[in-house]
Amino acid sequence: MAVITIDSATFCHGPEAADRVAKRLGSGRVTDNEVFAAAAELAGAETDTLERIVYGPAPVMAPSVRRSATAVAALRVAMIDAIAADGLVYHGLLGHLLSTTLTHVLRVCLAGTHDYRLREAGKQEVGDRDGKRRIKADDEARAEWIDLVVGLGSWDASMYDIFVAMQKTPLDDTVDLICDHAMRPVLALTGGGEQTLADVRRAAAVNLELAREGHDVNVVCNADRAIILIKKYSIFRDRQRRELEKIALDVEGVSSVEVRPGPRFKEPDISFKIDLDVPSKVLLVDDEQEFVNTLSERLETRKMTPAIAYDGEEALAMVADDQPEVMVLDLKMPGIDGLEVLRRMKKSHPETEVIILTGHGSKTEEELAAELGAFAYLRKPVDIDELTETMRAAYLKIETARGDHSDD
Repeated sequence: MAVITIDSATFCHGPEAADRVAKRLGSGRVTDNEVFAAAAELAGAETDTLERIVYGPAPVMAPSVRRSATAVAALRVAMIDAIAADGLVYHGLLGHLLSTTLTHVLRVCLAGTHDYRLREAGKQEVGDRDGKRRIKADDEARAEWIDLVVGLGSWDASMYDIFVAMQKTPLDDTVDLICDHAMRPVLALTGGGEQTLADVRRAAAVNLELAREGHDVNVVCNADRAIILIKKYSIFRDRQRRELEKIALDVEGVSSVEVRPGPRFKEPDISFKIDLDVPSKVLLVDDEQEFVNTLSERLETRKMTPAIAYDGEEALAMVADDQPEVMVLDLKMPGIDGLEVLRRMKKSHPETEVIILTGHGSKTEEELAAELGAFAYLRKPVDIDELTETMRAAYLKIETARGDHSDD
């Protein structure tokens, strides 16, 4: 019998439908609470933080948490583990984490028009204003979550096996429809389905380990072979490939790894960079992973494709493989601190312009950074336009120096 995931709009009777389907079929229930608890342990996060990633609202002091690859990867592993047996019913948004290759999963959506949902809210003694507010907030959180994990519109019917317009279909008929489909032999968890489930679970485990090390990629597995699909261009591609392979091979059950561009991967348009006078080789160095990943995404919208290092040792190793034009460097990091990285960079690669970006620096450190050759010293939180203009100025200095040398 199928695993049934029911995703419903607010005031579309999703919880009631899930309860009645489970009772009718004699199925067990999978709850958000147990999945969030398991994922929190995997991600080293609080359960309420994970809940807000999925259902909103985004934390005011950490807006980038919605983009946390580690949190999403942990939730995916926990959800796959939760539906490892057949004959289960789940209601909520976490069903969107399950791969479409899992053929024993029946995906159901219960939706309704805005007017219908307001009428149903009224039946539950929810006032018109409060009903509108809840519908708006829930729809916004839902749209953001589905875009993050699926990349489709929040009501795209292609995500579901059954899509029910509740304003046209009574709840009794909806329950009958779901149960009839769930009993079909094609949805039984067969031997082939068990192998697919094992492959999906292994891919999720690889993805989690990669996310923990700061890599936001997609992973698929075929038996003991892991295929890592790159999303973003990196100027340090060979080093990136070696690191991804090493991490994946440490995951139980993985004996071979292939790294290749994913379906949405695009090489950067170098002509854009030249036209816009921005550096084509940028390295961001900061141990605050959420901050630096968000900063990278914001710079990408300005036609830059930064590479990322999470500590000084990693940054220096990356520079040994390929020299960046501009480095944006934090001061306070474990191990080799930013000033020492700056000192070594200006000694080994004096052509690289280094911009200090820190939230903890002192006047003395600012003066020392200038003496060591830093191009600029900026403080967090920084305006993205100010940082971009500073990077443009650093790149202009590099281009001017190149032009002067070419005249010699």
